[in-house]
Amino acid sequence: MKLFEYEAKEIFKKYGIPVPEGQVAFSPSEAREITAKMNKPVAIKVQVLVGGRGKAGGIRFATTPEEAEKITTDLLGATFKGLKVNAVLVEEKLPITQELYLGITVDRSAKKLVAIASAKGGVDIEEIAREHPSLIVKEYIDPLVGFFPFMARQMLKNLGFKGKMLTNMAQILKKLYDIAIDYDAELVEINPLVLTEDGRLIAADAKLNIDSDALFRHPELKSRATLHELSPIEAEAKSAGLAYVELDGDIGIIGNGAGLVMTTLDLVKMYGGAPANFLDVGGGAEEQAIATALRILINNPKVKVILVNIFGGITRCDVVARGIISALKSIEKRKPMIIRLIGTNEEEGRAILQREGIIALSSMEEAAKAAVEAAKREV
Repeated sequence: MKLFEYEAKEIFKKYGIPVPEGQVAFSPSEAREITAKMNKPVAIKVQVLVGGRGKAGGIRFATTPEEAEKITTDLLGATFKGLKVNAVLVEEKLPITQELYLGITVDRSAKKLVAIASAKGGVDIEEIAREHPSLIVKEYIDPLVGFFPFMARQMLKNLGFKGKMLTNMAQILKKLYDIAIDYDAELVEINPLVLTEDGRLIAADAKLNIDSDALFRHPELKSRATLHELSPIEAEAKSAGLAYVELDGDIGIIGNGAGLVMTTLDLVKMYGGAPANFLDVGGGAEEQAIATALRILINNPKVKVILVNIFGGITRCDVVARGIISALKSIEKRKPMIIRLIGTNEEEGRAILQREGIIALSSMEEAAKAAVEAAKREV
């Protein structure tokens, strides 16, 4: 479960991490009142659960209460990266001299938490690692030992920090670890941690992602885990009982079973394609679930080609075929579709599709190749 920036900053404050003066606003009048009370230039930041807000125009600046009200009027209710903006964070505009990065996340391959620090912040940590690897240090954390202040200090010393700067950054990094442990976090991140002209270190942004399986230990947060956190597509999929994750590519993927879907994603990548999503209809998917899954991908503007990969074990191939035909009949839009169908009632399923002029392949590799080739043609 992802927390909004203002929610994460409230938790950061409890742990003594410096954050900008500010307050969340749900209306233009609230934004005007907050700005008037602060009596200084402000940053107005859309509160949506997605990154890259600054580059996409989701952070704007105001010098007067009236200007803050106008900007907030423009932002509230707008769609930002597919998500509706219901709130903005109004906070002091910081006089920044340097942007840094601190974070604690889970390294699933190492099965440990890892502390990360960088002398460069403000952009994706993956981009920093790719373009400036010397500016990043990592420390894998033994769960039986924990993370101590001297470990944080050594990390930052390796980046060339010293004196008061090193001490203050190390304290903040240790507090991020404490939050990660206390909140069962998958990610706790400050990007950027800024150094101001007057020498303050402040968390200009805050990210806190909590393991959803641990929410029973955090009842105060469980109540807010609602569909408003999701994009419209993710919300529709969740309401239909489908497991859906948005990705960055243009090949829509549907499969039955998480392992099969993951394998399909890997094959598409291997053959040079880019998956647009992870969509698992489940092991015993009914006709309606298949139809809903197809409608979701057909209506997704970034999906050029749809790859359906079904292994009929519990799921019957004839049921899948009927779901596909049902979806196609109910939607005017059409997109290139590659279908791999094998297993229970396979022949009946193929016959249903053939009557509608749709050919189903039996090889998963052939289907993945065909989807990648079709996506390249759909420029």
